[in-house]
Amino acid sequence: MVEESLEVRSSLFAEGETIPRSAAHSMVGGANLSPDLSWSEGPVGTKSYAVTCYDPDAPTTVGFTHWVLFDLPPSVHALDAGGESQGVTGFSDWGESAYGGMAPPAGDEPHHYAFSVYALDTDSLGVDGTTTYAKFRFLIRGHVLAAGTLTGRFGIEA
Repeated sequence: MVEESLEVRSSLFAEGETIPRSAAHSMVGGANLSPDLSWSEGPVGTKSYAVTCYDPDAPTTVGFTHWVLFDLPPSVHALDAGGESQGVTGFSDWGESAYGGMAPPAGDEPHHYAFSVYALDTDSLGVDGTTTYAKFRFLIRGHVLAAGTLTGRFGIEA
């Protein structure tokens, strides 16, 4: 399957820019609200969208998943800040089926947070809110028609 590109945008930050504290976890003074996101329309055959947020810089040896959202209808091309009510929210590495904001260790260089959107050729993955990022990535194999990523940065001074 040939994978096309989606353009992913947010009104809060552009590619490579700092993500506002509102999207950070409450344990570091944030509002724990997922940022607003919008994306270009997927190719013909798109039956659903999925969104993830992943920190490859987390000191865990495997990164840290902040958000897994899937089974979004094909008519949805944007999410408001805190917009998790559409679709199914999977399990983040915070141990919840919810968006979990950024909270890198104080003094680390700012971490990169990749907000990825996937256009899928299936209307449902057939799983629920206990689905992890690893399981999600396994389930979408062979179903991704297009994908795009917006990466921002966030850090906390020591």
